[in-house]
Amino acid sequence: MAGEGGLLLLGWGLSRWLHIRLADQLHLSLRAILLGLLASLPLLAGLRWTLRTHSKPIQRLIHVVQDQLGPLVAARSLAELALVAGLAGLAEEVLFRGVMQGELARRLPGLVALGLTSVAFGLAHFLTVSYALLAALAGLYLGALYWAQGNLLIPIVAHALYDLVALAQLARMYRARTIPD
Repeated sequence: MAGEGGLLLLGWGLSRWLHIRLADQLHLSLRAILLGLLASLPLLAGLRWTLRTHSKPIQRLIHVVQDQLGPLVAARSLAELALVAGLAGLAEEVLFRGVMQGELARRLPGLVALGLTSVAFGLAHFLTVSYALLAALAGLYLGALYWAQGNLLIPIVAHALYDLVALAQLARMYRARTIPD
């Protein structure tokens, strides 16, 4: 959680330094929250596919995630996982979409800014090559949402809900794996 808090501070600090008004990018409304909830569905479908596929690289990815992150989340309550997921969604979307994509889009064509931000998002999630590629695709999707809607709240909600479901699933899988027969 400290890492996500640090990312939020980094995003906020960069936004101040670059004179980016994050408040202008966040429009709190029921519509934005509902769109964010709906926008999480393709991400959750991707998670479901990831957990069901027989692809060897994806299976290796699942084992790496279970080994490295499983012990960190298994002992957490759903409320704690929700707090981590909410902070991750907020921090990562502020940094990658609100600051990075926004600033790059002021200097480069929008598609280039979207692509570069998505690659950076993937690299920031590098546990395995598969994880980085899947994260880059998710970043592309979240960045396109932000670009199309102009409201950072939508990808924040989608990202946070995805993370909550993924963390809860990881905790469940890790606990089931470590229960003695």
